[in-house]
Amino acid sequence: MPTKKQSQVTAAPTRRRELLDTAAEVFAEQGYNATTVRKIADHAGMLAGSLYYHFDSKESMLEEILRTFLDELWDGYDTVLAAELGPRETLRALVTESFREIDRHRAAVAIYQKESRHLAAQQRFAFLTESQRKFEKTWLSTLERGVAAEVFRADLDVRLTYRFVRDTVWVAASWYRPGGQHSPEEIARQYLSMVLDGIAIRPQPLT
Repeated sequence: MPTKKQSQVTAAPTRRRELLDTAAEVFAEQGYNATTVRKIADHAGMLAGSLYYHFDSKESMLEEILRTFLDELWDGYDTVLAAELGPRETLRALVTESFREIDRHRAAVAIYQKESRHLAAQQRFAFLTESQRKFEKTWLSTLERGVAAEVFRADLDVRLTYRFVRDTVWVAASWYRPGGQHSPEEIARQYLSMVLDGIAIRPQPLT
């Protein structure tokens, strides 16, 4: 039977995660600048002073929220890239992994979309710019490989296509709710059927 001290040690990380989840929802709904530690504490059902026991500032909370989301996103992306799939299969896997991350971190994705541009100007959040560059390189190289391999159309504007796919996928965070009618994998499949039908080479009719 666990001792009281062991139970407290186990409960601490869980409580921290709960508080970060609450903060993420408040940041996503009200915006970073409008959110105060008191507002987060109110939503968590605790005093603002008690929140400082876990975090020293709202900046610390936001940084941990965004780093956790991006670390998990890149764990998934790196696994996809390490598999060395063909460009079409890589694109499919990246889109699917993106929707899985929206399912896990919907609020964090919404914050990233709304706040990352001005947050990145702060040294504390410089990692956002680095991640964005890496993200862009990953998607552009996948599309470029597809064009080179004649899997995607030769006239494809890869940068425009990247922006279209990026925005089409990540804007789902504004309406997606975990536990809804469709799983992340099903939504990804539906999105991909629309995207790939537009960029894949169509078989030539037999003469």
